[in-house]
Formats: sequence, C-alpha cells, structure tokens
Amino acid sequence: MENDKLTSGELQDYDIEENLVERTLRPQYLNQYIGQDKIKEQLDIFIKAAKMREESLDHVLLFGPPGLGKTTMAFVIANELGVNIKQTSGPAIEKAGDLVAILNELEAGDVLFIDEIHRLPMSVEEVLYSAMEDFYIDIMIGGSDASRSVHLELPPFTLIGATTRAGMLSNPLRARFGINAHMAYYDLEDLTEIIERTADIFEADITGDGAYEMARRSRGTPRIANRLLKRVRDYAQIKGTGLIDDDITRQALTMLDVDASGLDYVDQKILKTMIEMYNGGPVGLGTLAVNISEERETLEDMYEPYLIQSGFLVRTRQGRCATAKAYEHFGYSYDKGESKPDL
Repeated sequence: MENDKLTSGELQDYDIEENLVERTLRPQYLNQYIGQDKIKEQLDIFIKAAKMREESLDHVLLFGPPGLGKTTMAFVIANELGVNIKQTSGPAIEKAGDLVAILNELEAGDVLFIDEIHRLPMSVEEVLYSAMEDFYIDIMIGGSDASRSVHLELPPFTLIGATTRAGMLSNPLRARFGINAHMAYYDLEDLTEIIERTADIFEADITGDGAYEMARRSRGTPRIANRLLKRVRDYAQIKGTGLIDDDITRQALTMLDVDASGLDYVDQKILKTMIEMYNGGPVGLGTLAVNISEERETLEDMYEPYLIQSGFLVRTRQGRCATAKAYEHFGYSYDKGESKPDL
C-alpha cells in the first residue's frame, strides 16, 4: 500500500536516527567506560601526565578479540586529550602516498587511529617507523629517472593501533608503541551494567535478573551483549508484555540458538564436529574450517579465543582438542572411544 512505503527522505531520517543511537551507546570519557579497569587506570595516569607536560600521548596499541571496545577506547582517549581524531584501517592504506596524505592533515597532538593495523602493507609500515619515532617522513617522488627524496616534518601526534591479531605485527612496529593495552573479556557484573545502560538508552524495561541472564550468554563481549539485547527486546514486545525478565530472555536466546554458556550455533558446531567426527581431536584448523564451512581466519579470530578462555578448547602442536568440559557441556562421556551423548 502507498501509505506503507518509506520515501527516500524518511529512510534517510531513519538511518540518521539509528546512527545517533549507536553513537549514544559508546561512552565518551573514561569515567563513562564500563569495565577494563586496569587499562583505564593506566591510561588516566598517562593522559594526565601528557596534558600536564603539554606533550602528545605516547603511541598506544590496543589488542584483543573483536567486540571488546577497542575503537570506543580510541575515541575516549582522544576526548580525554581534547584533540581531534582521524580514523582509518590497515587495508584502506594501500600505498605510502595514502599514509602521507593522512599524516599531512594532522595537527599537533591529534590522534590517528588505525584499525586492523596488522594488515598494513610492509611498504606503508616502513614509512610509519620514522613518523612514529621522530615525527618525519622521507618519501620518493618523481619517475625512476628523475626521482628524488623529500623530507617532510610532522607535528607530534599519537598513533592508536587496534588489532585482533597482535602476533602478526612485526617486531619493529610493535616496539614503537609505548603503551600496550590488552583488552580482556568482561566479567558478568560489568556486562550486566552495560546491558542495563543500553536498555535505558533504548527505553526498554528490563529486570536485574533479565540483564544478568543475558550477560551470562554474551561471551564476555559488549558488542554481543548489545546485539542480544536488541533481539530479546523484539521478542519481549511480540511474545510478551515488553518487559525483559530472565524467563523471556531464556526463551528468546533459546530461539536464537544461544545456550546457557553463550555458545551460539557455530560454537556448538565446532565442538560437536571435533567430538563426533574426530574423537575430540587433535584436529587441524584448516580441516575444521572445511568441515563447518567457515573461513580459517574467522574461526581463529571470532570463535577460538572465547572457546579457549572458557575451557572448551585447547591448542596443541598436533591441532585443536575438545576438553572434558566440552564433552560434559553436550552430555558426552569423556572417553576417547565414546562419542555418543549420555541419555
């Protein structure tokens, strides 16, 4: 029907509103940032010291699994410093000239945030060394016959790099970061507080038990917690009264194939494949990826860290192995000769 159609203008307004909500979910300052207390305490000291000396903050490397707030933390640091921030990503900087263009736009004290910094091309990374250490770059311009080196001075700036794979950073690049911050999975209390804060922003009614139940199944990750809250809110509006309590939360997450330990369909498929097809392992990551139709990098970055830290999976020289906890979780007898669930 004509009245049910969205015009392009209405659609644009809706997108703007959604983006505003997403930005509102992100804290702006350290005192608003929930969790990561050790990192916040350290950064608070380093930022205050840099501001007292009227210097740029030392370069910061944020690393850890996806969804833990690395990008948010970068913007919080810039806000605390009271400076501008320019954002890009490793894959977007294809050649040294791209980096030079970005660096030329920086003013003294500004923050340059590079997400997925482990994916920077080596030619770009080598230009970055002198920029980080001595705030200058030497670039070659002109053709092969008439090429010449140009020396460009840069204002003091702070580089914040974020990566899910710190081990892939070269030693020279990693050594140039003065502040290294490992983002850890969040505990239940912090996740519960994050869910309650997000629910308040969404104007959704949620009980403490409902928020806690959702936090238990959020894999220690705020991004997942906020995503689950949106889906549970939908479920509560259609199947319930709109109130998100622990019972509605359990029903909604069961429908979404998220179990009591926060394992989703892919997590369960990984572990069940290892137990049922390979007697618990060891299994090579490539073999596992083929079996469950996922990319090797996706398994390594998105799923493995939580399964390992939760004690469901271990890495060995021969490959990945399911633990006794994984067997128990799915009701299997922990016997290498048995792979049938106890009934």
